[in-house]
Amino acid sequence: MNFAATLRVALLALRINKMRSALTMLGIIIGVAAVIVMIAVGNGAQSRVEEQIRSLGSNIIMVLSGSVTSGGARGGSGSQPTIFEDDATAMMREIDDIQAAAPTLRGAGQVIAGNANWSTVFYGITPEYLEVREWPIAEGRSFEPAEMNGSSKVVLIGQTVAENLFGAASPLDQVIRVRKVPLTVIGVLERKGQNMMGQDQDDTLLMPISTARTRVIGVTQAKSRSVNSIMVKVKDEADMSQAEARMRELLRQRHRLQPGQDDDFYVRNLSEILQAQEASSKIMALLLAAVASVSLLVGGIGIMNIMLVSVTERTREIGLRMAVGARGRDILTQFLVEAVTLSVIGGLIGIVLGISTALLIATLAGWPTALSATAIILAAGFAAVIGVFFGYYPARKASRLLPIDALHYE
Repeated sequence: MNFAATLRVALLALRINKMRSALTMLGIIIGVAAVIVMIAVGNGAQSRVEEQIRSLGSNIIMVLSGSVTSGGARGGSGSQPTIFEDDATAMMREIDDIQAAAPTLRGAGQVIAGNANWSTVFYGITPEYLEVREWPIAEGRSFEPAEMNGSSKVVLIGQTVAENLFGAASPLDQVIRVRKVPLTVIGVLERKGQNMMGQDQDDTLLMPISTARTRVIGVTQAKSRSVNSIMVKVKDEADMSQAEARMRELLRQRHRLQPGQDDDFYVRNLSEILQAQEASSKIMALLLAAVASVSLLVGGIGIMNIMLVSVTERTREIGLRMAVGARGRDILTQFLVEAVTLSVIGGLIGIVLGISTALLIATLAGWPTALSATAIILAAGFAAVIGVFFGYYPARKASRLLPIDALHYE
């Protein structure tokens, strides 16, 4: 018997037992769909982390004010400013591994533009800030050196601020007020999205650090030249840990800290934090795929059970076919074709169901999903392999029946 005839006989047997065939395929359908959906959800979460890494910038180390002790009373982290704009200048000058260091002043308040207003945060920055954050300008221009040195009343705004203050109109050359100080919008930043804490990075204003210090925030920090944070970008070829150690050493020297005395600053390697988060998301994606794969295994066991029942029910048919000339390998091929056909059809239906479910989750639940062609192909291929693996034993059992015993089977 040729393969075409064997395939025709196998499909006829499946069509005769439609309900049993459908229930047998159900395990494969659910398994394939579950694998596709779980991998899509896991890849979506991993993509979100990668977006956060890109939005933050690469090779970033952040320096923050630490705790200080005064009169026996120890203040909390950031209770008093302990880092200064000159610290950033010294790091760029003395540490070769550092590409740029950007001191920042932070404030918050109501921003007014005409009849519109919006509560947001603003930062006083140096030109290095945009380089460190890898943050291009969508419209307009950046600050000029004269504006940085002269405390000019100019500002860059994020996309969220632009939308809430100006709507669809262009914000360029418009005047906004921050703490009653009029500032001219000279540029709009590219959209960044949320950071790893879920905060909207586009809900911000950037102004020259001299403007923030002398005109907006106040004279206290103007005298001390203290800053809230320093963002440091390490060169791509440099060792992050070595750069961090040299930064600590330099800051301790500049702050005149004695051996054994605690640092009055904090150094946080943001790249390591995000890389750890990315590794966790990868592990979670693998776990989700592994759990979903169990469904495929269960579906395969279901195929084997049904095929064993089918062999038992069709023993006389097998004996009759052998009596008229069918060989053992013909019987083996027939039952294998039945098992693989169930798996492949179930796999195809599972692919459609999995893709539809992943898209539905992304639309209704708002969870990030990323469909993977590789995952779809692997799921379908795995379904076919399961059909062969779990269908082989029943098929082999059927092919080894003796015609005389099969014909006398009751």
